[in-house]
Amino acid sequence: MKNAIVWFGTLSFALALLLRFGKHSVSDGSLSLEVVLGPVALIFFIMGMLLTERSKDGQPSLHIVPERPTASLDLSAREYEILKEIALGLSNREIAEKLFVSESTVKTHVSNILIKLNAKRRTQAVHIAKRQNII
Repeated sequence: MKNAIVWFGTLSFALALLLRFGKHSVSDGSLSLEVVLGPVALIFFIMGMLLTERSKDGQPSLHIVPERPTASLDLSAREYEILKEIALGLSNREIAEKLFVSESTVKTHVSNILIKLNAKRRTQAVHIAKRQNII
């Protein structure tokens, strides 16, 4: 990791110098824009390769986002967000204000949540979600 940081810093410095040199060279007409942009693109490519360098155990260093806990219930991201707000005890109006949507949009999402969780009431939906470790 330390090696990648050193390389990244060195390439960043080289990029800054190249851009500075390129600005003057292009403005006075001694170099064309394409000649300057080629090395800049190459440096960005190398920097991208360094950022995705594999860690010591051979696994990618970037974090892989796990599957949503709601995928099995087919809840959308917004429905899941509203379900969490319901669990906090917020009303439809409060949820609408917090998420910057209309109250009727929240009501629609709540109805979809109740259907997907096979619940009759909001409290029952929260209970089901907690029992299934969704929230």
